[in-house]
Amino acid sequence: MSSVSDPQGHSPRSSLATRLRYRTRIAMREPTTVIGLLMAGLFTYLIVVPIISILLDAVQTQFGDARRTGGDVGSWTAYYLNRTFLSPIAQDMFWEPLKNTLSVAFGAIGVSLVIGGILAWLISRTDMFARRWFATALIVPYMLPAWTFALAWTTLFKNRTIGGQQGWLEAMGFTPPDWLAYGQVPITIILALHYTPFIILLFGSALRRFDSQLEDSARMLGASRGRIAWSIVLPLMKPALISAVVLIFAKCLGEFGVAYVLGLPVKFDVLATSLYRNLGSRQTGVAGVLAASIMILGIMTLLIDAYLVREARKFVTVGSKGSMNRLTQLRGMRLPATGFAAFIFFISVGLPVLTLFLSTVMHVPARFTWENFTLDYWLGTNLDTVALQQGILLTPELWSAAWNTLWIVGSASVVSGILGLLVGYAVVRTPLRPLGVFLRQVTFFPYLVPGIAFAAAYLSLFAVQRGPVPALYGTMAILILALIADQMPYASRAGISAMMQLGKEPEEAAQVAGSGWFHRMTRIVVPIQKGSLVTGVLLPFISGIKGLSLFVVLAVPSTDVLTTYSLRLVDYNYTQAANAVVLIVAGLAYFGTLAAQKLTKTNLAEGLGG
Repeated sequence: MSSVSDPQGHSPRSSLATRLRYRTRIAMREPTTVIGLLMAGLFTYLIVVPIISILLDAVQTQFGDARRTGGDVGSWTAYYLNRTFLSPIAQDMFWEPLKNTLSVAFGAIGVSLVIGGILAWLISRTDMFARRWFATALIVPYMLPAWTFALAWTTLFKNRTIGGQQGWLEAMGFTPPDWLAYGQVPITIILALHYTPFIILLFGSALRRFDSQLEDSARMLGASRGRIAWSIVLPLMKPALISAVVLIFAKCLGEFGVAYVLGLPVKFDVLATSLYRNLGSRQTGVAGVLAASIMILGIMTLLIDAYLVREARKFVTVGSKGSMNRLTQLRGMRLPATGFAAFIFFISVGLPVLTLFLSTVMHVPARFTWENFTLDYWLGTNLDTVALQQGILLTPELWSAAWNTLWIVGSASVVSGILGLLVGYAVVRTPLRPLGVFLRQVTFFPYLVPGIAFAAAYLSLFAVQRGPVPALYGTMAILILALIADQMPYASRAGISAMMQLGKEPEEAAQVAGSGWFHRMTRIVVPIQKGSLVTGVLLPFISGIKGLSLFVVLAVPSTDVLTTYSLRLVDYNYTQAANAVVLIVAGLAYFGTLAAQKLTKTNLAEGLGG
């Protein structure tokens, strides 16, 4: 059958190819396309290539393993897959950590759903005392590093099973059992309290938008409270609940600090700590398999979330001016409800921070006498310790770690903010739609990969020289590059959101007047979008300040940041000094978050306090 041609004799296929070539030539004249291609190349190298590198480590013979695998270095092998999943040590290396990871994650989700669901309802739908204050106060646990609470827990519940200084309860005459001092129970409780704010934010915001008239109508038809909650409220809350649950699960997959502090003493391994131990023992191939497993779990989780949320959106309500958000009158339960919220705030924020602070100003744990209080651990000299003979504020290592933190995190955050704005500019303005889609997806990909797996990927790529790129392990450069890539989901989303709200008219007017692209960017786009640029810088900065999983794999003593420095002090059993550093990190994270909210005129608790 012959093809149909147009009057000029061109076939549809050749005509389509001609149009595509013409559109490509026109698109390549646009600065946005050039910027987009540069960004695509950069993030392919910073995000895609490291992940491919760690995946290849899992199936290629590594240096020193040629005899075991029976092949040359770099040859294909299933040795590491077999060792991780099927060998006699697979139970300790993968299956037991996987079981522990899942049990901790599901336990944390269950506890946070119960506590967070009650608090979200109290804040959003009742006349509880101090609702507005609690709406902000109850999300403070997420502003602080998770392992802040782990160190507070060990300060209170530590027993002499692992030696070292006594915990407070043991000093008072009560020795906590191992299951309470270490392992699954405390890890689950701490992660549940740390991630409860997700439930409060997402579920509470959805509850506040819920139309009270739906409940009134069901009540008029004779439905009971239980029936209303099960058949009306919960189906409409599904998207918010699913998002919160999946977010908590994904975060628990890569959580390292809490499991390291509370699990290591009793050999309670999760996938993150098992990966860390294999990297420490230079089992690169096995580490590659573990990192790939964590990545796959994270990606599967987000894909399941996308499917479930799409299904849950079948339950929708149409809001209108007549919608109502009537508060439930608690009456006699108003004071107990407020007391419950205050109790959760106390155990999730007040008690941990107070415990850490008091531990840094006491010679002997839990002895509340005036002569026992001291500032030696902050400002003392000639202390009776082996290595740390000065107060933490007089220790050069602290200030070196603080400088490294500000330099590494600050540099990465500024670059992330600028790149995020450029990504947003390219995604929104480029005429090549596939390029915009690729940039949007590739910059979001690090969100699917837990931090410790992403760090392992960077270690795999940059541990040795590859072509013109030298070995970067042990330098600040690898930390900055990894942090830039890891924070791009936040920076790029801020940039895309900002550019979608900026029309082309100001730029087009300047272009007609003869203004070049760089002049238009610096005089029009950046000044208009300076608020979004600040957001794209501050969010990565705050996240980087309290981050641990990424740094614990890539930092060495000379590039210690505050988080890794505090962890080294924990390893050396300098409890008071470690707690002091953690308080400094927590203060920076908390006040940095408040400053970011003030500068960007945003509020994490927006929509909850009413």
